Amino acid sequence: MTLFLTGATLGLSAAAQPGPYQAYLLAQSLRNGALRTLPVALVPFLSDPAVIAVVLLVLSQLPSGLLRGLQIVGGAVVLWLAVATLRAARAGVVAEGRAPPRGIVRATLVNLTNPNAWIFWSLVGGPLLAEAWQAAPARALAFLAGFYLFLTGGNLAIVGLAGAASRLGPRFTRALGVLSGAVLLAFGAWQIGRGLAGT
Repeated sequence: MTLFLTGATLGLSAAAQPGPYQAYLLAQSLRNGALRTLPVALVPFLSDPAVIAVVLLVLSQLPSGLLRGLQIVGGAVVLWLAVATLRAARAGVVAEGRAPPRGIVRATLVNLTNPNAWIFWSLVGGPLLAEAWQAAPARALAFLAGFYLFLTGGNLAIVGLAGAASRLGPRFTRALGVLSGAVLLAFGAWQIGRGLAGT
């Protein structure tokens, strides 16, 4: 139970922490609607296993050069998404039908190139998971269950709030779209700047 609560606390804080994935989730919710954005909220299930596997195989802190490279590449991806989001908001585009698969692919790319995910699993999540697994696999599963239950719940809350906000009218939706695009732009520039500065 303790490991479940630890995972739940970390998962909730990860969902609440502003970042490029959260900004992209907001933009997709405003553009496609809450219902069609729900699959994008589940993207950590697609991207995190690769990060966790690499971190556990390395069994040490990731090299700083790799993190800097991820920051630069990730920042470029976020800038690309920011431009697309701002164009859609400016044009007042609202997608019809199901959310395009590329939304999931783009969100997965954002998560895989987000150095925060690598740092978290390298310094916090990975050691906790490895220690729990050595004690008993069930304890490791309890940690993961708590983490992903509350991370996904937080992501779904973002989608739901954005979906509710989109019902306030096209002008409000467009303003929120511009805001999320600007946030993505800021995150992308900040991430590239950190990568180039080596911080």
